[in-house]
Amino acid sequence: MKAKTLIIIIAAILVTISVFYFSYAKSKEPGSYDSFAKCLSENGVKFYGAYWCGHCNNQKQMFGKSFQYINYIECSLPNKAGQTQFCNQEGINGYPTWEFKSEERIEDEMTMEELSKKTGCEIQ
Repeated sequence: MKAKTLIIIIAAILVTISVFYFSYAKSKEPGSYDSFAKCLSENGVKFYGAYWCGHCNNQKQMFGKSFQYINYIECSLPNKAGQTQFCNQEGINGYPTWEFKSEERIEDEMTMEELSKKTGCEIQ
């Protein structure tokens, strides 16, 4: 009986280790748009948004894991209690707001093709 219990415990440990290992390995895979997102940030593109904004979340999902390379500025205070002082000073009036090196702003969702056209960054 003890040997059977030991085998079950070892099997459970091995399953747990393999699940954590494969989850960790998968999280280290590059995102599909890493180069594109890095290029946008290197070219001075800023993305102002709010955690509760559906359009902002669409933009984040569009980039997937590569969103980590976007120069994102969170403008909302916790519990939707207003806008951060920084975003007020920057004159951010709506979300999402994309700002480009030329200081031009677009207050709308943008496709990757539109962002590419504005910046010259290739979608890779």
